[in-house]
Amino acid sequence: MLYLTHTAHWQFLGLIVGFLAWILTMTTAGLNEWRLWRVGNASIISSGEAWVGIWRTCFYSHVLPDVENCRSISISDSFLPVEIPVAQVLMMLAAIFGLAGNICAAVAVRMAYFSVEDRRSIRLVFLLAGALYLLTGMSSLVPLAWNMNSVLKNSTIDFPPEFQIPAPPVSQRVGSAIGVGLCASIATLLSGLLFLCYR
Repeated sequence: MLYLTHTAHWQFLGLIVGFLAWILTMTTAGLNEWRLWRVGNASIISSGEAWVGIWRTCFYSHVLPDVENCRSISISDSFLPVEIPVAQVLMMLAAIFGLAGNICAAVAVRMAYFSVEDRRSIRLVFLLAGALYLLTGMSSLVPLAWNMNSVLKNSTIDFPPEFQIPAPPVSQRVGSAIGVGLCASIATLLSGLLFLCYR
């Protein structure tokens, strides 16, 4: 029986990094802090800062200072700029591609580390895992870069009155979700390259 364990150590590392990056990708999708808006009128938003994510907007108010006031954002909301619905779709696709990539990567590493009789398709499974990791990384990198570009241009969102968030903001900052997402995307792309390099 052919011994292949020594050929897949880097790919085993890629599996671990890819799994952790997938968790960070899903965390990024759920975080509110994609955009941090500084608002001039602190009569409703007492902290002077509102968090705009891809699924909801939140802020603290003097009415209930210990409670975060949040409003959901739907993909069908007409007031949203195009980058937010695109981010909603692509981040969900990244989570699905990441799950599929992790499953393929685990199968590929298992084929290399354990005595699996049929090893003819081992290279194909490694290539599939690498391609899925690259697809995951690109699916999350595109909305992150697009939203970061919108923040740096200080693009506004015309929220309806029930959101109680004034437009335009005094200023915007890139939120922590984009930083976490960029790290996850880079790690996922690195994992994909490690799997594509399998010999």
